[in-house]
Amino acid sequence: MANYIKTQQAILDKLNITALNPMQEEALLSITSVENTVLLSPTGTGKTLAFLLPTLQTLDKNSEHVQLLILVPSRELAIQIEQVIREMGTGFKANAVYGGRHFSKDKLELAHEPAILIGTPGRVADHLRRKTFSVNQLKTLILDEFDKSLEVGFEQEMSEIISSLPFIKRRVLTSATKDMQIPRFVGLKDEITIDYLGTKTSKLEVKTVISQDKNKLNALVELLQSIGNKPGIIFCNYKDTISFVSNFLNESNIPHGTFYGAMEQVDRERALIKFRNGTHQIIIATDLAARGLDIPELNYIIHYQLPLKAEEFTHRNGRTARMNAKGTSYVLQWEKEVLPDFIEAPILTDLESKNETISTNWSTLFISGGRKDKISKGDIAGLFFKQGNLEKNELGIIELKQDCAFISVPKKKAQELIEKTNNTRLKKKKVRVTLI
Repeated sequence: MANYIKTQQAILDKLNITALNPMQEEALLSITSVENTVLLSPTGTGKTLAFLLPTLQTLDKNSEHVQLLILVPSRELAIQIEQVIREMGTGFKANAVYGGRHFSKDKLELAHEPAILIGTPGRVADHLRRKTFSVNQLKTLILDEFDKSLEVGFEQEMSEIISSLPFIKRRVLTSATKDMQIPRFVGLKDEITIDYLGTKTSKLEVKTVISQDKNKLNALVELLQSIGNKPGIIFCNYKDTISFVSNFLNESNIPHGTFYGAMEQVDRERALIKFRNGTHQIIIATDLAARGLDIPELNYIIHYQLPLKAEEFTHRNGRTARMNAKGTSYVLQWEKEVLPDFIEAPILTDLESKNETISTNWSTLFISGGRKDKISKGDIAGLFFKQGNLEKNELGIIELKQDCAFISVPKKKAQELIEKTNNTRLKKKKVRVTLI
């Protein structure tokens, strides 16, 4: 146990976390003590780390098969958890599988089985039918954002998966919603429920901004200019509305990204990358972005369209004021629009008109080589320092993927850097460098 405590501290140091919060401490104790745990906690409170830390210590480094399966409702959450595990530096192989990419790519990665498999229920069920990995040593099952998986229609696939796992000893279910019905096929028995949903963990302010126009576009731009150059999400209910708002922000010279379910997977992933690295300070999104996404600390969110349910309002608000940080939720209301009963927010009457320019100093470059090519973040940094002549303070965030990488660089130098680094060698691979 002493060795594990040392390892745990090393992991926290790598993640730049000084200490676990009370929910994580309680989850650590429960998951290591009992077979079944239900973890209820608001979005943004650190549930991923809460279930990873205790389950990692159950893994056997000598095993060559999958030992831990994490089921998630979306590909973005699968990718996020895979990235967190890599950043933890555990020494255990982890792979994410999900719909929207070639099955052959999954098979190639699973040829050497990971200790940890993360995936959406549909794709994991497909792998089990084809027997692409062994279940003989799979003893821990995590159902992350379990209620969301049920909501989007994965009940049949989850039932099929769990019935195919005969050696499960430990189950962990997480949710940001209370009073969910847990089907019998999950196999919970004598579970401990850790409930932090009623705990106030943030300093969230909710304010209403009145629009005289029904389309609310001018009010939105005025609000954005008042807020200034800070990261935030504008929530809409439909993809057509996102297109409508996006066009207006383009006309107003406000850079932004978009994120919704009908987008191609690669476009969704790149939108999040550009949001994380500061190329975009603003992203316009549906409720798909309200839960389970790896995005930076936000100063605000804006309800451009009013949420249809109280739960959606809660999850959207959970994207800002995370943990102990401050944040503001703005409800954009047409003056003749009636707010639903679950929204109570004072009207903001003193909206300061700064007329501030919303801009960014960063651009994102794509590099056509990644982890499978034995390329590291250090290799990429070295290329841009030596060949691109970048100063250290000009190097932005590097995101390294299996077969590619992304780096944020000063916008004013982006084209020059492409000319200096495109078609050069990183390790043994000749890479393309392009602007996205």
